[in-house]
Amino acid sequence: MTSEHPFAPYVRILGKGKSGTRSLDFDEARDAFGMILRNEIEDLQLGAFLMLLRVKEETPEELAGFVQACRDHIGELPAIPVDLDWSSYAGKRNQHPWYLLSALLLADNGVRVFMHGTDGHTPGRAYAQACLAELGIDAATNFAEVAEQLDRRRFAFMPLAGLCPPLHRIVQLKPVLGLRSPVNTLTRMLNPLRASCSIQSVFHPNYAPLHSGADRLLGQPASLVFKGEAGEVEIKPHARTECLLLRDSEISQFTWPRSLEGKPEPVNLAAAAALRDCWRGDVDDHYGTLAVQHTAAVALTLLDAGQNPDGALALARDWWQQRDRDALG
Repeated sequence: MTSEHPFAPYVRILGKGKSGTRSLDFDEARDAFGMILRNEIEDLQLGAFLMLLRVKEETPEELAGFVQACRDHIGELPAIPVDLDWSSYAGKRNQHPWYLLSALLLADNGVRVFMHGTDGHTPGRAYAQACLAELGIDAATNFAEVAEQLDRRRFAFMPLAGLCPPLHRIVQLKPVLGLRSPVNTLTRMLNPLRASCSIQSVFHPNYAPLHSGADRLLGQPASLVFKGEAGEVEIKPHARTECLLLRDSEISQFTWPRSLEGKPEPVNLAAAAALRDCWRGDVDDHYGTLAVQHTAAVALTLLDAGQNPDGALALARDWWQQRDRDALG
């Protein structure tokens, strides 16, 4: 190759050294990631690009540009009403995936929840798609199925592999690279159906402002970001949780209080069976019940601008007591 590759300038921007390196602006990030999704780059360039961003640490402008590139690639979707966009990309290891019951509890009470996530990229973790299937809820394979499922039960899950195949392929590179990359962040902000409310979790608290900042640049009406259990959208009952709330371009912070003293013992294997038993009332799992109720409650503070935490928790508890115990397979 005698002429410079069209993607080379973006690698150079990020890797020119301490004095020459800078961040990408929104348009550069959008263009660069669009090239990646269209497979217009070399594999070597992709690895260099992702790891240079990892070392530098991405900015809200870069993340917003990446997300917009993904939305461009996905293209225009059917107008499907959704109240809450819920991302699930981390998987659970030490505790059961209680957040799934929180999402289903909201759906059981009229909230239209669209969840998207991966089918697994880290061994030993329980991911949403497999756990939902065990509960009798199959993943949607297209948006016609998403619309049908939302109309029928107000909940739908779609895997990233169906939503944006090139992005799914890049997510699967984590074991190859040995590190998370900006892709593991931007997937949480995709909100492909443009729900007015988006709830997201981070592994590390310092990433929360990046999420909120990128959401603001993308014009997201409302979003909630916090460090959830194992990186999933799940309140940890045994810890205080710092939450960042974006509403009408204003970002505020509040603390969700702990509800359990002491640290819970890890489970041997995170599994959906524990969720079914708890939902049906066959097993009284104190930790699980708290996780479900408090996660649903924090989501309610996002969905209803006038809802305070105490009122949201009281409502979530009431919904839990009145749940349809025969709803799960």
